[in-house]
Amino acid sequence: MEHKKQELKNGITIHNISTNKFKTNLIAIFLTIPLTREYVTYNAVLSAVLRRGSKNMPTQEEISKTLEEMYGATFDAGINKTGDNHILKFYLESVNDEFLPNDSTDMLKNSIEKITEIVFNPYLEDGNFKELYVDQEKENIKQKIKGKVDNKALYARTRCIEEMYKGKPAGLYRYGYIEDLEKINNKNLYEYYKKIIQECKIDIFISGNTDEKKVMELISQNENIKNLNPRNATYNVNDIEIKEEIKENSIEEKMDVVQGKIVIGCDILFTEEDLKDDNLRCEAMLYNSLLGGSATSKLFQNVREKESLAYTAASNYVRYKSNIFINAGIEITNFEKAIKIIRKQIEDMKNGDFTEEQIENEKKRNNISNKFNRR
Repeated sequence: MEHKKQELKNGITIHNISTNKFKTNLIAIFLTIPLTREYVTYNAVLSAVLRRGSKNMPTQEEISKTLEEMYGATFDAGINKTGDNHILKFYLESVNDEFLPNDSTDMLKNSIEKITEIVFNPYLEDGNFKELYVDQEKENIKQKIKGKVDNKALYARTRCIEEMYKGKPAGLYRYGYIEDLEKINNKNLYEYYKKIIQECKIDIFISGNTDEKKVMELISQNENIKNLNPRNATYNVNDIEIKEEIKENSIEEKMDVVQGKIVIGCDILFTEEDLKDDNLRCEAMLYNSLLGGSATSKLFQNVREKESLAYTAASNYVRYKSNIFINAGIEITNFEKAIKIIRKQIEDMKNGDFTEEQIENEKKRNNISNKFNRR
């Protein structure tokens, strides 16, 4: 698999990922926007409205019909929060031309045309987004915001992040806030769309058994892409923060449930000298893997297997904000004991309580270079 990227225009990058492992091509468009309290809800509604229709496919039914005619191509869209940025994501997957009849339309070209039309040439009525679409998607977003408590594990993690980054972009909920939905209408949402589409960072990914030269030609000649201006893209660079102070904060929320969720958000403390080390993230990955990233990790073996205090016990490393999140699903009555055992695993890691064999196993598991050791 080979990844090549090329800047088509200032702020607009084409990524060509060449692989012959699949019979389909995947085209993805990512719009990266800085997270702000003012517009986080706008972004959530906008992502949903854009997938409802385009200039030549004004309804979801028309989009579905078009995809069926493209030998069952699939389309999806969504929104992610990555560090201090909001990313609107659009995907279209279609059969590689190599597996189609010779008299078929150029599927790669057709796929690029359809997805760029959805993202950059949306369906409008009287010069604005269709009011019905905006109202319906506002209601859908409202239900998603209300329903975040239904998934207890996800809710606990979301609350942990909100508390860790209170008052900062990274602490914002990715679907926004119910009180902000009232401010959004089909006119101001379209005005916002026009602004960000000419300012945001745009990444276009083409993955499949494709010819790089042809990909660049198709995208550069695409009418929807031609209409985009070069830009000094507005987005947040997720630099690692220098963290020198340890502060501990504990939040408990009680619900009428038997099984509870523990989420512990840990900051990785860095100094100016640390930031000069290009291998810092690999070391953090190795630390996380030893702590809770696998079935042989300390959390899994001691909290779940030996003590039987949790039905899940793991950790994961989030490189964008240099955090490690410890997650455990427990019986409420075991809360204090589980916390005590989890703290011991962290302390044991601090004291170097792991073997060279464990380090080597986790290096292999994570494909990490052999130069890292017990330091």
